[in-house]
Amino acid sequence: MARKQETGRGSRRAARDDRAAHEIADRLLAEAGTTYAEEAGIRIADKPAALYRLLMLAELVSVPIRANTAVAAAREIADSGMGTPRAVRESSRHDLIHALGRAHYVRYDESTATALHRGAELMRRRYHDDLRRLRKDAERDPTRMPELIREFPRLGPVGADVFCREAQAVWPELRPYFDAKAQAGARRLGLPTEPERLAELVDPDDYARLAAALVRATLERDLASRVTEQV
Repeated sequence: MARKQETGRGSRRAARDDRAAHEIADRLLAEAGTTYAEEAGIRIADKPAALYRLLMLAELVSVPIRANTAVAAAREIADSGMGTPRAVRESSRHDLIHALGRAHYVRYDESTATALHRGAELMRRRYHDDLRRLRKDAERDPTRMPELIREFPRLGPVGADVFCREAQAVWPELRPYFDAKAQAGARRLGLPTEPERLAELVDPDDYARLAAALVRATLERDLASRVTEQV
């Protein structure tokens, strides 16, 4: 009898924990569920221009700089007419450096301009300015795709994670993509950290939004407390 009571209490506790996790995820999406691509003015789609701008954003956040500065720089570069690989190749380093400066992306402006030029050249040479060819070359393998992304200048594991977190919105084979930073945010919020369990908390179309929100939970000190209060 005691064992049945313990089992019953355990089941009720698990149900309460599950409801709380879903509530926290819903609050988190409402509070911080804008993807970094959206913040940079990128309308994510499985199209060359959108995917390239996402790649640039990943390059820009791959240095130790504030995320909002990198986002502002990605928007400024595109607004300055350099939102395609061809436009970057045809621009001067001076043009890129000044666009970065207008977004206050100044500490790494010269090295970033060089990396962007080299990346645009790689886009032409290997993918004919269309990252959908990278997806094809990887045979839609979710482990191979980040490896190919890391072949771009400056794009190490951090940048590849940024790209894949956001690209899962239009490349479903990447789902669920919750990298170490997203998992750290989940831990801070008291949520499960396993990608498969996080995926159970929201609809698949919201995976990218949840991943971005979880990353923000690691960066914004008060976000976790606002989202978890009274849960």
